Amino acid sequence: MTVRAELQAITDRIRERSRPTREAYLARVEEAISKGPHRAVLSCGNLAHGFAACAPGDKAALAGSTAPNLAIITAYNDMLSAHQPYEHYPELIREAAREVGAVAQVAAGVPAMCDGVTQGQPGMELSLFSRDVIALSAAVGLSHNMFDAAVFLGICDKIVPGLMIAALTFGHLPAVFIPAGPMTSGLPNDEKAKVRQLYAEGKVGRDALLEAESKSYHGPGTCTFYGTANSNQMMMEMMGLHIPGSSFINPNTPLRTALTREAAKRAIAITTQGNEFTPIGRMIDERSIVNAVVGLNATGGSTNHTIHLIAIAAAAGISLTWQDIEEISDLVPLLARVYPNGLADVNHFHAAGGLGFLIRELLDAGLLHEDVSTVWGPGLRNYAVEARLSEDGNVIRIPAPEQSGNEKVLVPVSRAFQPTGGLRLLTGNLGNAIIKVSAVKPQHRIIEAPAMVFHTQEELQQAFKEGRMNRDVVAVVRYQGPKANGMPELHKLTPALGVLQDRGYRVALVTDGRMSGASGKVPAAIHVTPEALDGGPIAKIRDGDIVRVDAGTGRLEVLVDEQEFARREVEPVDLSFRQHGMGRELFAAFRRIAGRADEGASIFERV
Repeated sequence: MTVRAELQAITDRIRERSRPTREAYLARVEEAISKGPHRAVLSCGNLAHGFAACAPGDKAALAGSTAPNLAIITAYNDMLSAHQPYEHYPELIREAAREVGAVAQVAAGVPAMCDGVTQGQPGMELSLFSRDVIALSAAVGLSHNMFDAAVFLGICDKIVPGLMIAALTFGHLPAVFIPAGPMTSGLPNDEKAKVRQLYAEGKVGRDALLEAESKSYHGPGTCTFYGTANSNQMMMEMMGLHIPGSSFINPNTPLRTALTREAAKRAIAITTQGNEFTPIGRMIDERSIVNAVVGLNATGGSTNHTIHLIAIAAAAGISLTWQDIEEISDLVPLLARVYPNGLADVNHFHAAGGLGFLIRELLDAGLLHEDVSTVWGPGLRNYAVEARLSEDGNVIRIPAPEQSGNEKVLVPVSRAFQPTGGLRLLTGNLGNAIIKVSAVKPQHRIIEAPAMVFHTQEELQQAFKEGRMNRDVVAVVRYQGPKANGMPELHKLTPALGVLQDRGYRVALVTDGRMSGASGKVPAAIHVTPEALDGGPIAKIRDGDIVRVDAGTGRLEVLVDEQEFARREVEPVDLSFRQHGMGRELFAAFRRIAGRADEGASIFERV
């Protein structure tokens, strides 16, 4: 089926808006491609350094300058559950490469931090900037000019967007992203959330909370709720950067191993030495980016991607806006209920039919661009499948099931959970913001209440503990933007705000920070732009001002006389306590040059 006219119109608008930067980007990609096999330009001394530590057979292959050389960019560390399985991937990839006459080398390791560990801690203020550090780190590895293609080993929140920015910057190289999969299901997410709220109320102790958290996050693999990490995996498949059916296979299984080996061989097959040369710079275009936004809305994915997708698109010379994302959200029905949008986890989603079912449903409804290029070949229809293991240990693919295995988790377009994706752009006299309403009950989507203003998460939590928030309230947490402190996630505030909502109070959050991929039942106007430190109106709100968050009409307003509000001066705020400790002093330059949230909150120039 052809894509719906409304979606095509949005894509055309993005293409036209992006024409100057996209053409300049593609010209750079083609220039790099025209220079031919890259090792051929290295001197003998350069090349000798590049393969000095290789096994004899690999060294001989690289000396001939004809064997493909595959770069491995890995985010492995064994502190992150999602990335711990990557420990042995390089050897698997090297073995697979040798089987097809190629070589593979680890070109770079990139940092990978866990927002679950740093949530509510000083280290969280490095989190968003870690995306750009990852892009820089991967670029250093690829800059050795030794490679014909690259595979990228990364899963979690900022890691995949950072790797994508790097891959697109080296757009003359084919790129395949290789996931490691989600951990097996543990304590149900709603039970974990209940214990968190009881702890916030002081009804259970730290021992009970730690026990619940440990039963939830209990082994290797991605956290099983549908946050940014699993939204990343969905988007990589939607953009054709995974091999089909590979996103949500559990770690350390025979199928996972077979998929990893297959991905390595596929990356080699799409180099210039093969017959299907597919550099990522040509492959990813406006249609690919729109498909990622469609997937984000159809699955109720992470709000973080309203920032990351803009930065990713910009790396390919494509200009994506919050307005585009909202208009796509208005077209795309919600087809998945995965926590925090429901009780199920990603393993339940995968068992119900997963991405193969979802992609087929969206294609058949004209809500995805089918005529895109992917690492698997032309056409997204190739991804409407399930991957399985054959008796001989190879991967086979069968069509995705015609019916969902569990319609509490995954439904066809004809029985969508709601007609829109639930991501809304809010505008008004406080600037622009994003709100995710797919997990917010309709009765909580319009909140008008007095503001309580905070400059730190700790201030809000203290006010909650002292009972000062036991009323209708819009919690305004400001000076949390990229320039102020790196734009941390504020998910640690969720239990307290959830308790207030459960007590019957009308509650909302307004912040120039992020809320996280786990944005849940409390309405949250996040990414407020301009941020407070950049002179945004959010800096002028005072305690007691009536603030209106209206996800129905898309308005974010402070109900203060216009002239009075304009006359208000911003009170000076001392942010020096945020400039040091846990490495924050090293990121001062990043804070100074960080872009706005609606432009990707990036340190990189938009060219």
